[in-house]
Amino acid sequence: MTSNRRQFSRIRFETDARLFLPSGEVTVEVLDLSLKGALIKPGEPIFANVGSKCTLKVRLDEVGTVIRMECTIVHRRGLLVGLICREIDLDSITHLRRLVALNLGDEALLEREFGLLTQA
Repeated sequence: MTSNRRQFSRIRFETDARLFLPSGEVTVEVLDLSLKGALIKPGEPIFANVGSKCTLKVRLDEVGTVIRMECTIVHRRGLLVGLICREIDLDSITHLRRLVALNLGDEALLEREFGLLTQA
């Protein structure tokens, strides 16, 4: 039996977003988010390897509120791409934290995860 090493809860958050790679920009579907990254499904083939740096921009509303993460591709499985967040600005982490809090419904779990994030 394998143990789950995941420290950050993933929340299902299906929406379109933009992924910016050195080779260009592509529309992706975000399948889930966490305080530490995202799982995405590109709308077209992307030409980037594991370890490639990229920027994910998730638009939250029509006013232009976005979550912007500087990421690294950590895995590719079939059509799915896993991203780990390397850097995130204060506004983006505030929006992401609120989104995770609303979906987790457990303030203690959120505080534990946020504590892990700030230690890293």
